[in-house]
Amino acid sequence: MKAITAVQKRLGGFAIDAVELDYSSARYKSTGSYAPPGWLEDLRQYSAIMFGAVGDPDVPDHISLWELILPMRQKFQQFVNVRPCTIYEGMQAPTLKAQSGEDLDWVILRENTEGEYAGQGGRTHVGTPMEVATEVAIFTRMGIERFMRFAFATAAKRPKKLLTIVTKSNAQRYGLTLWDEVAEIVSADYPEVKWDKMLVDAMTVRMIAKPRTLDTIVTTNLQGDILSDLAAGLCGSIGIAPSSSLDPTRTCPSLFEPVHGAAFDIMGKNLANPVAAMLSAVEMLKWLGEQEAAFTLERAVRKSLKEGQTTGDLGGKLSTSEVAEQICSYIEQE
Repeated sequence: MKAITAVQKRLGGFAIDAVELDYSSARYKSTGSYAPPGWLEDLRQYSAIMFGAVGDPDVPDHISLWELILPMRQKFQQFVNVRPCTIYEGMQAPTLKAQSGEDLDWVILRENTEGEYAGQGGRTHVGTPMEVATEVAIFTRMGIERFMRFAFATAAKRPKKLLTIVTKSNAQRYGLTLWDEVAEIVSADYPEVKWDKMLVDAMTVRMIAKPRTLDTIVTTNLQGDILSDLAAGLCGSIGIAPSSSLDPTRTCPSLFEPVHGAAFDIMGKNLANPVAAMLSAVEMLKWLGEQEAAFTLERAVRKSLKEGQTTGDLGGKLSTSEVAEQICSYIEQE
């Protein structure tokens, strides 16, 4: 928020009216609920949601996920999760740099409301030897098609016009063969896009061994969750990985958050890398139509990384707040 305010002061011409909402693990531990009654309807009034990492060592992760993050994605039909993956100048990612000869620049598109995180399933005979747990992955033709159209349109706008669809349709023979079929149908409307398919296990090898053969990567909810973390590691640190959960129809607010979690080992110590949150703010500003503001903030972040003004995960010596101050100073000097 300090960085956004600095951009606003530097450029003028627009205003971000931010309201901070205490939807948190601390609230859950004191009240038994992550958010007050009616919180989802309350959020509808906003243009965008800027979300911080959530979690607490005393609260099981599935509680924070299902009481806070997933309800927003599903209620607001944020069916596209966008995760840019870039090796910035100054980052240490020697394996990919040595093999590709150029900085990596992918965008991973993850279906965000269906699949393995749809919430269908349950447990019966709990606590007995006959206990059964089911987790049902849901794939609908409508859900796949709207996501695929966004993906092909995204690829069409990028210089390489290259799309790779990742599934596990050899083993998941119903839902993911439907993915393949719908992708084939949708592709006919985007003849300018070159596309191919990969099984997710083979994809992990390709991401490392042949990074230049990839550009726009399209995948299911669970697989996208895993592959985007792999990509963040390949780029140098999950501490620089941003994400957007979009409602492309703009009927509901979209959400912007760092990919990383709450990092319990350094939580509250002023050591976390703020770059992922700042780059998520860059994506938010782009979504709101403030392109100059977005690029101003991104340039400042890039300069910080290039000059080694970073936190410990990137080999730097600065604290969270010191990195923020440095980036704000770059914005003011621009």
